[in-house]
Amino acid sequence: MTTGTGTDFQARTQSVLDELASGGQLKRLQMIQGPMGPSITLRNRGVVDCFCSNNYLGLANHPEVVEAGIEGLRTYGAGTASVRFICGTFEAHEQLERTIADFLGVEASYTFVSCWTASEALFPTLCEPGDCIVSDELNHACIIDGMRLAGVIKKGVRKSIYRHSDMAEVRAKLETLRNDPDFNGVIFLVTDGVFSMEGDIADLPALRTLCDEFGAMLIVDDSHGTGVLGATGRGTHEHWGMRGDQIDLFTGTLGKALGGGAGGYLAGSKAAIEMIVQRGRPTLFSNALPTTVACSARKAIQVLDADSSRVAKLHANVKYAREGIAQVGFDVLESPTAICPIIVGETSKAISMSNQLLDMGTFAIGFGYPVVPEGAARIRVQISAAHETEHIDRLIANLGKLKAQEQGGDGAT
Repeated sequence: MTTGTGTDFQARTQSVLDELASGGQLKRLQMIQGPMGPSITLRNRGVVDCFCSNNYLGLANHPEVVEAGIEGLRTYGAGTASVRFICGTFEAHEQLERTIADFLGVEASYTFVSCWTASEALFPTLCEPGDCIVSDELNHACIIDGMRLAGVIKKGVRKSIYRHSDMAEVRAKLETLRNDPDFNGVIFLVTDGVFSMEGDIADLPALRTLCDEFGAMLIVDDSHGTGVLGATGRGTHEHWGMRGDQIDLFTGTLGKALGGGAGGYLAGSKAAIEMIVQRGRPTLFSNALPTTVACSARKAIQVLDADSSRVAKLHANVKYAREGIAQVGFDVLESPTAICPIIVGETSKAISMSNQLLDMGTFAIGFGYPVVPEGAARIRVQISAAHETEHIDRLIANLGKLKAQEQGGDGAT
């Protein structure tokens, strides 16, 4: 029998996995056979209604988006084969980045293989020792890790966390910094536009006012807002009646409403983007976004820009779904977003309910620790413009069955 650290690791890891399995918290990957749509085919399950994807506008399998990707593959080949500053920048990147900037109403943008990578580039590149990042406590994990990385790479970068959407505490944090005689750096105030686990939105006008008062930069990750909010799908800032240039920097993804492909971006001033080009480690040491994804994402934005009826349909679907979920007895946070979290408490309960829904033909995921705090597990229902009334009616009916089972049992919620 072998001994040593390898054996210790195997035993420790298996113990954790066994504990997750015994507690009903072990995640099992579902294999999709075919394209993403309002209904999908799962291996060993058959066709189910999908209410857990980020395909908010139904563009993941749009024929024009698919064809643009295929044409990009024919034109540019399968691989970029380089980082951007060597020989990895193709005209497909230039075209996509101009399209993103124009769509958001800012000077420039730059693409990455994921929004996570874009977030890793942001703070470690733009922050300097003595600067401070002020962040909402419920910001996405990519922002949290980007902040941590900034503190490692740039010693002396400060971090300050405020209670979720608490404007009074934001003001107090900013006042403390500006009244500190030892602080003379830049303040980066960062927030999600749409909070992915809560489904609520940031008060961008209030944050903009505070940033202007205290001389801070406003950074918005609008991965779940772009394509979803606002009359034309520009995002959370449009929902609030703001221009894109009122946000200092956006981070965003191409993997949700904008075609469902991989990829992310930073967008804002030319100077900030040029610093990312010159100094961003994820772009200096990681290959460029595949050109087929760049082409399909650009087409998705063009489809959205040419016809906002998909956004209107999404808003109508969201309203219909939220009303139906409430009618069968579940509480959902009031919000205009496509994310409808149903809080159930324990992780094992959320996973059990998710499995029951899947048995009924509705695919909606249960989220628990460590994605959300202990005791705040939920079923996250996500609505798409691709859903028809019959899809949503089946979702509501199946949730009604779960509620009836719950009430017929011990009454626990």
